[in-house]
Amino acid sequence: MTVSRGRSTVPSPGRLGLLQPEARARLASLGWTEPEHIDLLWSLSRAADADLALAALIRLRDADPDAWPEISRLMARNKHFRGRLLSVLGGSDALGDHVVAEPGTWRLLLDELPDEIAVRESLLSAVAATPEPGADERGDLLYRAGVTGPDAVAALRCAYRDQLLVLAAHDLAATVEDEPVLYLPEVGARLSDLADAALTAALAVAIATVLDEDPLEIDLAVIAMGKCGARELNYVSDVDVVFVAEPADSVSARIAGEMMRIGSSAFFDVDAGLRPEGKRGALTRTLESHVAYYRRWAKTWEFQALLKARPMTGSMKLGAAYIDATSPMVWDASERDDFVPEVQAMRRRVEALVPPEEKARNLKLGRGGLRDVEFAVQLLQMVHGRVDPELHVQSTVDALAALTDGGYIGRDDGANFSASYQFLRMLEHRLQLQRLQRTHLLPDPDDTAAMRWLARAAHVRPEGDKDATQVLGRELRKQRTRVRQLHEKLFYRPLLESVARLDKGALRLSDESAKRQLAVLGWAFPDRALAHIRVLGSEPGRSGQIQMLILPSLLEHISDTPDPDAGLLNYRRLCDEVVGVDWFLRLLRDDAVVAERLMHVLGTSEYIADLLMRSPDVIQLYSTGATGPKLTEVDSADVVKGLVASTMRATDLDRAIAVARSHRRAELARIASADLLGLMSVQEVCRALSTVWAAVLGAALDKVIASTLDRGARAPARIAVIGMGRLGGGELGYGSDADVLFVCEPADGVDESEALRWAQTVADQVRSLLGTPSADPPLEVDVGLRPEGKNGPIVRTLGSYEAYYRQWAQPWEVQALLRAHSVAGDSDLGLRFLHMIDVTRYPEGGVSAEAVREIRRIKARVDSERLPRGADPATHTKLGRGGLADVEWTVQLMQLRYAHKYPQLHNTSTLETLEAIRELELLTEDQVDMLADAWLTATKARNALVLVRGKPVDQLPGPGRALRSVAYAAGWPQDEAQEFLEHYMRVTRRAKAVVVEVFES
Repeated sequence: MTVSRGRSTVPSPGRLGLLQPEARARLASLGWTEPEHIDLLWSLSRAADADLALAALIRLRDADPDAWPEISRLMARNKHFRGRLLSVLGGSDALGDHVVAEPGTWRLLLDELPDEIAVRESLLSAVAATPEPGADERGDLLYRAGVTGPDAVAALRCAYRDQLLVLAAHDLAATVEDEPVLYLPEVGARLSDLADAALTAALAVAIATVLDEDPLEIDLAVIAMGKCGARELNYVSDVDVVFVAEPADSVSARIAGEMMRIGSSAFFDVDAGLRPEGKRGALTRTLESHVAYYRRWAKTWEFQALLKARPMTGSMKLGAAYIDATSPMVWDASERDDFVPEVQAMRRRVEALVPPEEKARNLKLGRGGLRDVEFAVQLLQMVHGRVDPELHVQSTVDALAALTDGGYIGRDDGANFSASYQFLRMLEHRLQLQRLQRTHLLPDPDDTAAMRWLARAAHVRPEGDKDATQVLGRELRKQRTRVRQLHEKLFYRPLLESVARLDKGALRLSDESAKRQLAVLGWAFPDRALAHIRVLGSEPGRSGQIQMLILPSLLEHISDTPDPDAGLLNYRRLCDEVVGVDWFLRLLRDDAVVAERLMHVLGTSEYIADLLMRSPDVIQLYSTGATGPKLTEVDSADVVKGLVASTMRATDLDRAIAVARSHRRAELARIASADLLGLMSVQEVCRALSTVWAAVLGAALDKVIASTLDRGARAPARIAVIGMGRLGGGELGYGSDADVLFVCEPADGVDESEALRWAQTVADQVRSLLGTPSADPPLEVDVGLRPEGKNGPIVRTLGSYEAYYRQWAQPWEVQALLRAHSVAGDSDLGLRFLHMIDVTRYPEGGVSAEAVREIRRIKARVDSERLPRGADPATHTKLGRGGLADVEWTVQLMQLRYAHKYPQLHNTSTLETLEAIRELELLTEDQVDMLADAWLTATKARNALVLVRGKPVDQLPGPGRALRSVAYAAGWPQDEAQEFLEHYMRVTRRAKAVVVEVFES
């Protein structure tokens, strides 16, 4: 007879999620292989790390074999105990070690959570502490320990771990059994109570250590700050404290220092760095000294820190007096003149603290992290708390609730952000519990085992076809994306809804509150900003709906720029210009990159804003294409072809020039936008600006020539335009004029005088048409470098130029010819002109010693006379020390000396010539680097000045808002404007030393 064997009802190690090969043997050694153990086995499987929990159980049995039968029996019968023990053993390696190392500790998990008083009594009893005389009557937490020294530290460490174990077990139990969930506010409050109790006991040991049997004759209050002060402490965190003493003498300082030493040895780092003057300041101060410091010297961040101050232990009466004295100052801080820049600088510094490789994993400081929530909530509290005492709360969750109740945050947003914050804090707690280490770093997403542990510790369960790890990843992205929009939601959505009056019953943010909020976010004229927002948010129809949707994020981006007021005004002007343009608002709604880039531009550059008003189509290039930013995908050659073709198709001259201006305007807007957004290098910007200038000049010349001729007629002469200065070098800036020479050559059979008259008419007309005033950046054609200067004819024949340069050329004219390059008109004539002047600018044997002396004399005169009155020579980008003129004159002097010998120096570009000088070793590597660095730095700064001011400017401003704007436009953070200025002066000072050396050699 065959006996049928059914499948065992006892789950296998694999089904339980046990991955270690020793799992089966371990279960067998515990005797957990029978059907009566099924519930216990499934509970084990729900631990965050079932293998870790099982290994800890084996260690616990081996460490205390006599107690194991009772432990095993309790686990089988008591679900509460089972859930607490298994969850903590699987969720915390460090606490598992504590349970194993301290016999009988597991019994603590049989009891419910102790209250604040019981926790304090357990820590105090560990060191046999008794109350100081009269302390109970006064309500003070002042005790004297009966145990001191290393024994006290060991006893406190063990007692603290016991209490931490109990709390963690109750916190984690719901992941294993159907236990009540401890939500974040309760966990944070209990951890803060535990920290209070721990430092009360540490203070008791410190008093006994310092005073021995002597009476305590001082009042000493310990003030909790930061997360502990707000009763939202982490499992592993520094505990920030401030000491107040009456009197603040050496005894109080010794007691405070000893308390910190004991606390840091037994529990956690105790940090008094938030005290007045930081770590340099006295450890203890009187209440009067504290108040005097905050009234005279405190920075904005110090008032922000006081927002969470709370009497912790010691003299509670003195602690309450400290809070009463300092609290009003917190709510007045937002009225300080430096509040806005300091707050913005703090925010940027926090973001800069995170290494780039950790930004996506840092729960605290990364984008969409905890600090985003805390910073925004505290800022809103300080803005509105001055007039609304309901906001005088300390924890972030309570503050979010108060802000929601007060109408400063929408109800749905408040609830969502509170949930996101608590979710992220819960993950932070789980990460810290694992090894009781202070960390805010998520596991690497590729570390499947670590992510699986975190998901299970956070009670994240599989959903559908997604395992727990995938569900956690999805939830993290969702929550951090929600928090990433925190500032726009908290600061701008309720503000916008208030001014638009969409639902009057639900809105409580008054105009005054809105103005206060705008002021603290960086708007210098909040009343005007409010008016702009009201108009934008009240647009009729579909446009108004889209504006309501996108304005919060747009305002957030604008607030990050140097001039939010100008940015918002520019955005409103732009919206007025594109009324009826369907794609504009849709693009801002659908492409976050375009929205962010456009607001960056509008709040930084008046130059680009004005261009975009008349060429809004360029905004479509702000998006990203298949190969990168569309702003840099445009080929300048294609732009030139389009410009020339459109100009030539125009029916008359005025229309042709208007078309050319339109193409140039769009190209300037594209180049400047790419420059400001950091998408083009200095060299690329200068080359592109030179290309479009030459294209406009060439198109205008061709159109004017065509207009002077009857159909089929032949031109009396050929005309070429020679670029000089920065145009010839392909190094134009935004504020540069076009220095040119006009050269002509009579056609066969045409009298030279007739050809010259015709060419003169053409040149005059080109200059006149291009120079006509308009709303665009000017198109000035400067012929001041022609032979004989202002007294000479504007147009000469090739032969006339040759005769003049061979007989009469002055040293400065020879120097000017070094940058001559054909840019428009008849290319063959232009090339022959260049070959003709090579004899003059690259003379056989090099320039004469007399000419060099003359150049030195002119250079000295330029240095002393041409700098504008009142200009600072250290920061004038063109004529200042080590500026553009210095570098360019130095390069040109090297060309005059050596170009006859080295054809590599036959180059009109300053930077390219410097590279040739390097390769030829005419100057050292360091010298070339210094000159090139100065030229690039000065050019970048000069261009930034024009972008910000909207007109040609050469002088860098002094410290202040204007310098912040220029530094930002040059690619520096706003709070590093002074560093930008110092960098500029350092680079140009080094270059000046090279200039002096070359000119004196």
